[in-house]
Amino acid sequence: MSLGSNIEPRHHLSIAIRELRHYFGPLQFSPIYESVAIGFSGAPFLNLVVSFVTAISPANIQTQLRNLENSHGRIRGGERFSSRTLDMDLILYGDLISTIPPLLPREEILRYAFVLRPLSDLAPDAIHPILGISYRELWTAFDATDQLLTPINLALL
Repeated sequence: MSLGSNIEPRHHLSIAIRELRHYFGPLQFSPIYESVAIGFSGAPFLNLVVSFVTAISPANIQTQLRNLENSHGRIRGGERFSSRTLDMDLILYGDLISTIPPLLPREEILRYAFVLRPLSDLAPDAIHPILGISYRELWTAFDATDQLLTPINLALL
């Protein structure tokens, strides 16, 4: 799953990680990256990718993520691109390809450096279920010239 915030990001990401552990058990984390807001003017985001092993269905995971976002002040119904306390998306579920919500794998993997780079750090040899290419290879070929990321040395755990 991808995890990001640009409103008090250290605070909100720390809380989200604690709650994700409560719901899903042991977690693995990518490095944390700072990225500029894309699609609007706003404070920079802190982003990472988190993985966990579960038998919970993708729909139930996505519902839990939305509930966590909402409980921490996520405002919905406004503009698509805006500042957020938490932005949590299920981006993969093993090698599942789903054309019904939640759509998997998420298109954001191939569109945004703040998703693909941490994913390639966390699971470089994992294979994109549709393209059949590793995330390391996808990141190597990705043009990130307009989506600069800065690694952040931050302990949220």
